[in-house]
Amino acid sequence: MLILKCPYCGVACDETELHAGGEAHLTRHGPGSSDADFEEYLFMRENPRGVHFERWRHVYGCGKWFHAARDTATLEVFGTYSAQVAEPPKDVRAAITAKVPGWRWRDLS
Repeated sequence: MLILKCPYCGVACDETELHAGGEAHLTRHGPGSSDADFEEYLFMRENPRGVHFERWRHVYGCGKWFHAARDTATLEVFGTYSAQVAEPPKDVRAAITAKVPGWRWRDLS
């Protein structure tokens, strides 16, 4: 079972207390964007085997959204952090780099 720690209330909870919200760090395009940009936002998602960044909501707790970095193959969690940031914090990136040599942010292919 996947255990994530909510960065807001500090509770370590299993996935039954949470709601998955898909990929994190997407570029959202608003009114006036091109059809190609909107199509990319709606349908094009990373689906890596390995390091992945996801959005989660602590439904049965504080109710807030947060991001989690985890390995999709092993379910290892590298860290959780606020959803109000544009990229993962340095400590989360360092934890990933320590386990996955050669990994770089936004080099998911």
